[in-house]
Amino acid sequence: QVQLVESGGGLVQPGGSLRLSCSASGSRFSSYNLAWYRQAPGSQREFVALMTTTNRTNIKDSVKGRFTISRDNAKNTVYMQMNNLKPEDTAVYYCNRWPTNDWGQGTQVTVSP
Repeated sequence: QVQLVESGGGLVQPGGSLRLSCSASGSRFSSYNLAWYRQAPGSQREFVALMTTTNRTNIKDSVKGRFTISRDNAKNTVYMQMNNLKPEDTAVYYCNRWPTNDWGQGTQVTVSP
């Protein structure tokens, strides 16, 4: 099992930005496909973004143009840059080694005036 630790969440005003980080354990980070999911209160967890081992990306339509995913294999870290945040982006954001059941503990993102 791979340990994943998210960071970078917080409270931000609409239109603001945050960068989430997810650090992974293990020596095979470059072989992991990594994804971000989010779960808003009262809602199911939903896919947000994926980056494969070959640096291909897949981004949820509602955040395209605002969110980008990237990785640094030397640091065992995947990032998600979130710009022009909206109140509907408020959720707990989770990192996932895709398509496994390895999840981080989540980091809260709150977008509010």
